Amino acid sequence: MTIHWCGTGLSAVPGVRRLIKAGHPVTVWNRTVDKAAQAVGDLTQDIHAFDMGALGAQLQAGDVVVSMLPGDWHVPLASLCLEKGAHFVSSSYIAPEMRALDQAARDRGLCFVNEVGLDPGIDHLMAHHLVEDYRAWAGDQAGDTAGAELSFISYCGGVPKIANPFRYKFSWSPLGVLKALRSPSRSLRDFAELNVDRPWNAISTYTAPLPTPEDFEVYPNRDSLPFIQQYHFDPSWKVKDFVRGTLRLNGWAEAWKEVFAEIETLQGPEGDARLKEMSDGFWRDNAYDPGEPDRVVLVVALQAQRAGQDLWHKCYVMDAWGDSDGTAMARLVSVPVSLAIEAVLAGRIGAGVSAAPSAPDLVQEWMGEIGKLAQHLEVVTLA
Repeated sequence: MTIHWCGTGLSAVPGVRRLIKAGHPVTVWNRTVDKAAQAVGDLTQDIHAFDMGALGAQLQAGDVVVSMLPGDWHVPLASLCLEKGAHFVSSSYIAPEMRALDQAARDRGLCFVNEVGLDPGIDHLMAHHLVEDYRAWAGDQAGDTAGAELSFISYCGGVPKIANPFRYKFSWSPLGVLKALRSPSRSLRDFAELNVDRPWNAISTYTAPLPTPEDFEVYPNRDSLPFIQQYHFDPSWKVKDFVRGTLRLNGWAEAWKEVFAEIETLQGPEGDARLKEMSDGFWRDNAYDPGEPDRVVLVVALQAQRAGQDLWHKCYVMDAWGDSDGTAMARLVSVPVSLAIEAVLAGRIGAGVSAAPSAPDLVQEWMGEIGKLAQHLEVVTLA
């Protein structure tokens, strides 16, 4: 069974190198062969120019296709896997078109695993751990959790290790970040849906329980509410707050206020053109310098209160930064992908379209490996 790793961009390399070093048969596909050779050429010569026809000709039943390509490629590659009887893995969110392949994948006994990067990915593992920890604690309380109100937060951000005046730096094209600022979000606050049309309308301060507590600016993104079910919250639980969001350095909102104001005015093709122009300027002025360390902070917390008093409160917190071996973002995105591939090959993930696993044994194993990637990883008991 061969692993067909498609894409060797900035966030892909540590994972594919880990698999090759572990002795797995890996064929590397990239749109630019020379760039792939720079990334893994010291470990393998099995490198090819990415082409769907060429990949399909080599793909065998039982193989695994890994898409570290732009999101538009995920569903076509997964469809090719259906045709050939191969498994599929990506770090991206499950799109409706991917979800639609679930029954067909189940019928063929194929695993289509997504959301196994950093965010989404590691954040899911942390959430599953906390939810099961709370469930076990609540089960031991002999009904003493009656009336408990639950609050869940999950904030993740890639930020500069060394702060700059812009309070942010870019590892690749800023266009994706700028487009995300135009997207609405849906979360739960004080038992009611919170719908926000622009992130800057919902920025708040969060103090992360790091060894030295640190304030960050946070805001909700995307649609948080489906994850209540994905994280296996009991239907009987009273969920007061539930938000998945983005984390930025303190001062980010002030540094970006002119950006927010201009984005608010952009419309149509002319607006898209201006967004691209802004992206080019940000890349010129605020890209990471070669060898400059990045930083990733991820916090996931679950709190149970009654009458305003804590019953149970724990937070999974991670702090990681780049080193001489590369960026924190790259290893935290791609190494979990490699763990998912190994789990698929070992038959430890069920057929169908799925996200990061919730099985306690896999969560524990993966978090053990992730602990080797971060300079700080801890479950903090706050109550």
